[in-house]
Amino acid sequence: MTPVVSCMLPRMNPKVALEVWAEVIEAEVDPAVVTDATLRDAIKATGLPWRVRDRGTKIEMLLVPPGEFVMGKSTGDDAAGSNELPAHEVKLTKAFYLGRYQVTQQQFAGIMKVNQSSFAKFVAPTVGALMEDGYTESQAQEKVKSWVAPPPASDAKGKEWPVELVSWGDCAAFCKKAGFRLPTEAEWEYACRAGTRTPRYGELDEIAWYSSRETQAVGTKQANALGLHDMLGNVYEWVNDWYGDYSADAQTNPQGPSSGAYRVLRGGYWYVNRSLCRASGRYGNGPEYSYGLVGFRVARTP
Repeated sequence: MTPVVSCMLPRMNPKVALEVWAEVIEAEVDPAVVTDATLRDAIKATGLPWRVRDRGTKIEMLLVPPGEFVMGKSTGDDAAGSNELPAHEVKLTKAFYLGRYQVTQQQFAGIMKVNQSSFAKFVAPTVGALMEDGYTESQAQEKVKSWVAPPPASDAKGKEWPVELVSWGDCAAFCKKAGFRLPTEAEWEYACRAGTRTPRYGELDEIAWYSSRETQAVGTKQANALGLHDMLGNVYEWVNDWYGDYSADAQTNPQGPSSGAYRVLRGGYWYVNRSLCRASGRYGNGPEYSYGLVGFRVARTP
């Protein structure tokens, strides 16, 4: 009998693997952006580049280091709901990249070939609409396939409006096509807090779009201590987890319930009052739910 030889392929160096999908914008962390020295040291300790851009979608991402935090109701937060209790210790053992901004209409349309946003700044072609204009089905399909989203609006100072009116399934499909994933609920709150334990990571008027009439260009409010913009306000963000009750037990890399009826939304949106724009605020809705107040940001494991 011929012996069976077991062999394991060597694991690719994380830096080499990263270069396949991302270009490095800044390898070293900028202290003017990541203002917390503890976070800067944690980012440096990973040995990974701090600021990168996805080659396919051009989405800019920042490294979020491993760490520990208290997830759930902030001390003294009178606006917290019962679903934010009990507050509990969470440890995240792996660094991850997170979108510096919410996914924009341009970025979403570049992959999905449609811009369904309520506050759409341009209209992407569809096969049906093109056929109504006289194209054959094959011509329409080719035109949609080759379509490229227009550049960012000049009056947005290089930024764009967030995509919204997207279901959890729409976001998952985008991530699958583009090589991303949605952050877990724990990753989202850890990144949002950026080392803080208060309901918000800054003065709300300075960091978030809320009590407004519509969405606003991403990145036009102050970032948190990790350099992430619009973690509160502008649009709610889908995360990967099924919605469920918290446990008082300490957890490591929690993934949420294994199943459920609702997915989790985080962060508040452009119309709500200030009480709903908080780091621990969480809401559940069906994965098929879409409205002009819901968007997302992407994550990726190095």
